[in-house]
Amino acid sequence: MSTTEPTSDGHLLGAADIRALAEAFGVKPTKQRGQNFVIDGNTVRRIVRAAEVTGQDAVVEVGPGLGSLTLALLEVARHVTAVEIDPVLARHLPDTVKGRMPAKADGFDLVLSDAMDVTELPGPAPTALVANLPYNVAVPVLLHMLETFPSIERTLVMVQSEVADRLAAKPGNKVYGVPSVKANWYADVKRAGAIGRNVFWPAPNVDSGLVSLIRRDPPATTATRREVFAVVDAAFAQRRKTLRAALAGWAGSPAAAEEALRGAGIDHTLRGEMLTVEQFAAIAEHKPKATEAAEEH
Repeated sequence: MSTTEPTSDGHLLGAADIRALAEAFGVKPTKQRGQNFVIDGNTVRRIVRAAEVTGQDAVVEVGPGLGSLTLALLEVARHVTAVEIDPVLARHLPDTVKGRMPAKADGFDLVLSDAMDVTELPGPAPTALVANLPYNVAVPVLLHMLETFPSIERTLVMVQSEVADRLAAKPGNKVYGVPSVKANWYADVKRAGAIGRNVFWPAPNVDSGLVSLIRRDPPATTATRREVFAVVDAAFAQRRKTLRAALAGWAGSPAAAEEALRGAGIDHTLRGEMLTVEQFAAIAEHKPKATEAAEEH
């Protein structure tokens, strides 16, 4: 029997299927690309349910690997586009889809690319992003996809548990930081569950968590996203310092930073971890004009 054909367990991939596919394709999971393949059908179906995928959705999946989650998404979604950086995995995934779910093959597209380089996708505009993201690039990939594809309404990503905590953290939490604020620019963010290590092959040495992001309008502000994110980056580059000190480089001087904070109605003795994304936007709006003029030259 071909390694791409369904087993007696159905068209989803189990542990034996994953190992057989990897051996047939000469694939050895690498830490460099964060390759940990899900080997449990219940887990991928749980992810699809948590993502609230329906038959109306066009889903983009980043890092499909051998296709565990891809097949579960195709059970439900109208269309799935997978973005895979590994050329060997990308070459074989369409055959796996055709072999195990032939009726859904026309609703599947594959893009061979680094997700950070993707600016357009084949097929219908994506309405959902569902992915088991490589831990080492999870946050930049997530933010890039949300920025590049505003049609994405719902996102459900599996990431390292600590990253999930950071993304979903609220102001005042000790792990609240740059990922938390930037994700909140695009969406309402919350933890959506935990994933055990034993559902992966090879098993990672860290726990995993699910994060749900529901798209909402960015804060109402005259500042651009880039301008707001520059304030966020500056505030957390020296997170132990007060905002007056941390934003001195951004504003041009501690006094200029205090002026911006006063204009935004924010106490200059606070630290960045206490502010909402709306407050960071307000600071960006009040950047001293002299600093802006100096940057233009």
